[in-house]
Amino acid sequence: MIKAKKSLGQNFLIDRNILEKITSITNIKNKTILEIGPGTGNLTSYILKKKPKKMIIIEKDNVLATNLENKFNNQLTIINDDVLNVDETILFEEKVIVFGNLPYNISTEILSKWIINLKEHFWFECLILMFQKEVADRIIAESNTSNYGRLSIICNWKLNIKKICDIKPSAFFPKPKIDSSLLIFYPKKSYVKIKDPNNLEKITRIFFNQRRKMLKKPFNQLFNGNQKVLDKLKIDLTMRPQNINLDTYYKLACEYENLRS
Repeated sequence: MIKAKKSLGQNFLIDRNILEKITSITNIKNKTILEIGPGTGNLTSYILKKKPKKMIIIEKDNVLATNLENKFNNQLTIINDDVLNVDETILFEEKVIVFGNLPYNISTEILSKWIINLKEHFWFECLILMFQKEVADRIIAESNTSNYGRLSIICNWKLNIKKICDIKPSAFFPKPKIDSSLLIFYPKKSYVKIKDPNNLEKITRIFFNQRRKMLKKPFNQLFNGNQKVLDKLKIDLTMRPQNINLDTYYKLACEYENLRS
């Protein structure tokens, strides 16, 4: 029996009802599929039953990668590497559907990498991903709530996000100590154009560095008290970072770029 490795954040999904639900969210017949962290291949089996045109899996664990190769023979392509080292944008000739029970210890790093590196043309049709519930709550949080922050702003920039369901620890082996949530991400047809996504990352980092403090200090640090920006975006410096809505943060990134150009 294969042992889950704590160091890699491994918890294998075993609940058949959940596995069926995940693979029924969208039509995957004759589509190209990418699965991240397939583990023992439980979800992989359910995906293959739906007859995708092509399937690629990325599995970092050498033992699991070998096991998957033996289990599925020539039904898929295995990339035995860390997903953070893989450039997904050059793997495919067409848009793909991505499934992932992401390792909890690097889930936000994976998602942030994908979003920051997104070009004008999306490499995926949708992302169907599982996170710790508390991380999912931060991803889908709205302004003026305690969960709202950098992750909410960055994730919602180019993507529409919908929560599918929460998943109890009993659906996994070994059982994690927390609940999980399943989210689906779709590319937005229109979004605020920011030349360098790292500027959005920088602005949110500085603004949320002291999330309980008023906006005056971080705004002055970035914009040197520029009144035109305040008036244009209707920002009140007595507010706190969680009081500014998504769109205003995206426009702030654009104003920051304009001032530096």
